[in-house]
Amino acid sequence: MSPVHPSHDVVVVGAGAAGLTTTAALHAAGLDTVCLEARDRTGGRLATTSDELDLGATWFWDGEPRVAALTVRLGIAVFEQHRAGDAIAERPTGMQRVAGNPIDVPAYRYRPGAAALTAGLAAQLPDRVLRLSTPVTAIRSDDDTVEVHTDAGRLHAGHVVLAIPPALAVAGIDFHGALEPQLVRLAEATPVWMGGVVKVVATYHAPFWRAAGLAGAAISWTGPLREIHDMSGPDGMPAALFGFAPAAAAGPGFATAVTTQPARLFGRQAAQPETLHVQDWSAERWTSPPGTQHLMDYGLFGHPVYQQAALAGRLHWASTETATVHAGHVEGALLAGERAAHAVLAACSAQRAGMGPAAAAPPPSSRSPSTGSGRAVASWKAPPARQTGGNFGPGDAPTPN
Repeated sequence: MSPVHPSHDVVVVGAGAAGLTTTAALHAAGLDTVCLEARDRTGGRLATTSDELDLGATWFWDGEPRVAALTVRLGIAVFEQHRAGDAIAERPTGMQRVAGNPIDVPAYRYRPGAAALTAGLAAQLPDRVLRLSTPVTAIRSDDDTVEVHTDAGRLHAGHVVLAIPPALAVAGIDFHGALEPQLVRLAEATPVWMGGVVKVVATYHAPFWRAAGLAGAAISWTGPLREIHDMSGPDGMPAALFGFAPAAAAGPGFATAVTTQPARLFGRQAAQPETLHVQDWSAERWTSPPGTQHLMDYGLFGHPVYQQAALAGRLHWASTETATVHAGHVEGALLAGERAAHAVLAACSAQRAGMGPAAAAPPPSSRSPSTGSGRAVASWKAPPARQTGGNFGPGDAPTPN
C-alpha cells in the first residue's frame, strides 16, 4: 500500500516577507496553505538582534506604501534615519569631511527592528500553517498536482509558491528536469539581493560622532566597508554604526579592519566597540548558494518570466528579486508576495471554471504610483571596484536597504 501524503491547496516555500505575505493572503482567502521555512526562524533577510540591531534589511522609503501600511496594521513604530551632520569621503589619497549625507532623502527604520514585520505576519497565522526547519529538497509535478519533498516527508498541493531567491531555488531544489532550460538559466544568472554583502554593526557607549558634528556616515573608496551609516536608536541608544563590505573582503583580519576603519573616520573611540556583529550573507546557506556573490546583472530583477507561472501553471515566483518595482527592498518582497497570491487565486478560479491553472488571467499591474526607489545617490557613487568577483560597494550595485 503506497503511503498517504498530506494534500494542501498551496505550499509556500520561504517564510520571509514575501512568503508570509503570500501565505497570509491565501489563508485569509480560505485556501489550505502551508508555509515551509528552512531556517529555524521566520524573516529570511529580515534579521534583528535582541538589542534591536538589523543585520539584514534596515530601511524603507517614501513611496513604499505596502511597508508603511503593514507597520500601521501591525502596530510597529517607525522613526527617521539619523542624517544630521557631515559625512566623510574616504579615498586612497585621504579623507574629506563633506556637507550632506549619502542618504539624501528621508529613510525610515523600524522599532524594534525589521524582523518585527515578519514576526507580526507569522503571529497571525495558525500554528499548523507555518513549519520551520523544513527545507524543501525536491519538487515534482504532473498535470494534476505538485509533490513537494522535505526531509520530514512529502506534501501534495495544487500550487507551489517559491518565495526564495530564484538562484537559491534552482541550486537547492531538485526539479527533476521539469523546468524550462531558459528559466533555469535566468534563475542561475539573477543576483541574490545582499548575496554578495557582509553587513557589520558595531555598538558603542554613546553616539560620540554626533557631538563632533558628524552624521556617522561615510563613503569609502578604500574599504573594507564601502559605506557606513548611523544605526542608533531614535533617542541615540543603543548607539551604533553599521556598514557594508563586499563578501570578498571578509578574509583574515576582517574583524580588526572593520574597527580600525571607523576609528580613522570618526575618531579613536570607534576602535573599541562594545559589541560587533558581522553578518556575511554570502555564507548563509538558505540565502546564497555558492557563486552567487559574483552575479551583478540587476537588470534581471523583475524579469517578465518571473511574472509567469511554470510547471503547467502550478509554480509561482515571489521573492523580492522577482518584483517589477522596488526589487531588493522589503516593499518589493511584499509586492511580489501579493502578486503570487493573486496568481494562485486566479488559477484556482480558472480551475473551478474548468479552464485549468494555466488559463488564469494575469495579475493586475504591480507597478505602484511611485516607480522609483525613493533614493537619489548619484552624486555619491564611488568608482567601480578594482577587485573581481563578489565585490559590492558604491557604484557596484544598488545599496542594500
